[in-house]
Amino acid sequence: MGILNVTPDSFSDGGKYTAVNTALEQVERMIDAGASIIDIGGESTRPGAVDVVLAEELQRTIPVIEAIKERFDIAVSIDTSKALVMKEAILAGADLVNDVRALQEEGCLEVVANSNVPVCLMHMQGQPRTMQSNPQYQDLLVDIMGFFEQRVAACQQVGIGKERILLDPGFGFGKTLEQNYRLLANLSQFKKLGFPLLSGTSRKSMIGNLLNREVNERLAGSLATAMLAVQQGASIIRVHDVQETVDTIKILQYTHQMQA
Repeated sequence: MGILNVTPDSFSDGGKYTAVNTALEQVERMIDAGASIIDIGGESTRPGAVDVVLAEELQRTIPVIEAIKERFDIAVSIDTSKALVMKEAILAGADLVNDVRALQEEGCLEVVANSNVPVCLMHMQGQPRTMQSNPQYQDLLVDIMGFFEQRVAACQQVGIGKERILLDPGFGFGKTLEQNYRLLANLSQFKKLGFPLLSGTSRKSMIGNLLNREVNERLAGSLATAMLAVQQGASIIRVHDVQETVDTIKILQYTHQMQA
């Protein structure tokens, strides 16, 4: 899954792809590099990010989705927590809803239930503006597992079938450095719930803080965490650096084939 942030303030590539033509150029590069899904976000969810009004988020995302679907044969994901953005994105051709708030905002469950697109439910403790201030858990894995069970039940209650649900443990969303790596080391535990897993660690502070690297120096760390996530059973890897991640996963998969 290639990341396309059409925002001025995202932590890694804010402001780079806010115009439709530059967004399309980046999409073409990611497709050529091997991306299967393009994830479009119009509101930054980095720690401390400010909220974006509905009209602004629609203006940023919908024209880009329409342009991508018109020009390329590629699956598109809408990264949003707003019901109306989900609805308009699906009408514009979005193939997946990717929600950091796991359909907890008003109207979101109903919008997805009334569509036929799958949804990725992400775990986040708190809200983006404050989530990293002091995240605490009784038991990290048990707490997140319980959250997923609740959200899956809420989805099924409104008619969103099991086959349409994916899970994302939410690296960097209300987790300390140690908690992030404990999550990565035990990602396979979430396979017990019976849903495909999405992992998004690309260029995040969990890499920068461990290695003491700035955002533009986190490629090696991003690739290492991507490989570990695949080994732990993740089905989708959400990344900025598509070509390098595809190469890494190809080597991993080929080596697995060679095992006696």
